[in-house]
Amino acid sequence: MIAKTLKLLIVSLLLALAGRQALAQDAPPLALSLDQAITRGLETNLNAVLARSRMDEAEGTRERRLAGYLPHLRIETPFAWQTRNLRAQGISLPHSPAVVGPFTSYDFRIYGEQSILDLQTYHAIKAAEQEKKARLADYHDARGEVIRLVTVQYLNAAYAEARVATARSRVQTSEVLEKLARDQRAAGVADGLDVLRAQVQLANDRQNLMVTGNNAQLALLALARSVGIDLGTPITLTDQLSFKPLEPPQIEQGIQAALERRPDYRSLFAQRASLEEQVKASRSRYLPKIVVSGNYGTSGQEMSNLDPSGMLQVNMVLNLFDYDRKGERLELESRLERNQRQIADLKLGVEQDIRAALLNLTSATDQVATAREGAQLAERELQYAGDRFRNGIANNIEVVTAQDALARARDNELNALAQHAEAKIALARALGDTEKVYRLFLGIE
Repeated sequence: MIAKTLKLLIVSLLLALAGRQALAQDAPPLALSLDQAITRGLETNLNAVLARSRMDEAEGTRERRLAGYLPHLRIETPFAWQTRNLRAQGISLPHSPAVVGPFTSYDFRIYGEQSILDLQTYHAIKAAEQEKKARLADYHDARGEVIRLVTVQYLNAAYAEARVATARSRVQTSEVLEKLARDQRAAGVADGLDVLRAQVQLANDRQNLMVTGNNAQLALLALARSVGIDLGTPITLTDQLSFKPLEPPQIEQGIQAALERRPDYRSLFAQRASLEEQVKASRSRYLPKIVVSGNYGTSGQEMSNLDPSGMLQVNMVLNLFDYDRKGERLELESRLERNQRQIADLKLGVEQDIRAALLNLTSATDQVATAREGAQLAERELQYAGDRFRNGIANNIEVVTAQDALARARDNELNALAQHAEAKIALARALGDTEKVYRLFLGIE
């Protein structure tokens, strides 16, 4: 009976898996443009989601700090059944028992408290506000990084698919040349070595096609994960590698703009402002605090006979000795010094990022032009070598060599196009405000 049940479970599981695979195969591919991929990434990428949660956390901290300067109200309604030891309280009456009671008491009362002067809490609120600004800048920085990562993943997938197309074209060319070698041998123009050489080249090209096809699928998997698409969903890229020139800014202008707009740089300044407010809050620990408090309610021993009573007082609190303040001061001074060094280092890093991005952009632009010229020359070389072999002037060694040269030239062109696009998004990232300018830099309409 158990064996029969297990067989039924296994059959059901296999049928379910087969049905799922059939649905996945029948599902239409998802057409995905670069802009759509970036939009999806900004909504689902973990780095952006975590940065958003840290910003919300900073807002919660600010609300808690602000609560220290808002009125505090509470209601208490104690009911007591008690006895009292008069002697323990210093009351001794002749002919009276030491313990009196039991008796009951009722009290219905509202208590309130309001800080009038509390500089420590005030500066803590200001520090929390600056910390929120820092987390907001970090959030924008994380979104800019997501844009760059998704763009690179998309370009990698487009590059891999373009290599598949190139490999498939090379296989078709090799099939034509292999048939030509067999025809040449039948006509007595070529020998068996030419045919064998053409067959070896065809086998190599077919294997290369399988490798590039697998790499393209891996690149699509990486892209799907980075933008939150189910990994079983087939994807069709609608944007292919193409050359879209970009006029780069002047270095000095770019550096100045980046120092004003880079969210990671602005985050450090907001953190420094927060630390400065924390230092002021630490110094305020020895300043007096003035608090107004009071209560009002009714009390008595019987519910039917409750009398109103209340109190209003102004309280000044002055901290005379608090050794913890010394340790807090050392902590804050250390954080301020670390922050100052980070700002100085990132200022150099901003300039380095922009200079590197401009160098890469210029280099990639030149590479695209050179690679295209090389591809055109390699196509002419292959055509010329094929004509020589077809006319019996030379063997097909020249043809195989020309095939390899053309494959390298086409791959160089594809690689140059991908590098050019990556250099543009890296420049947008280095300048700051990536989310506002990436469409312009990438030529997305």
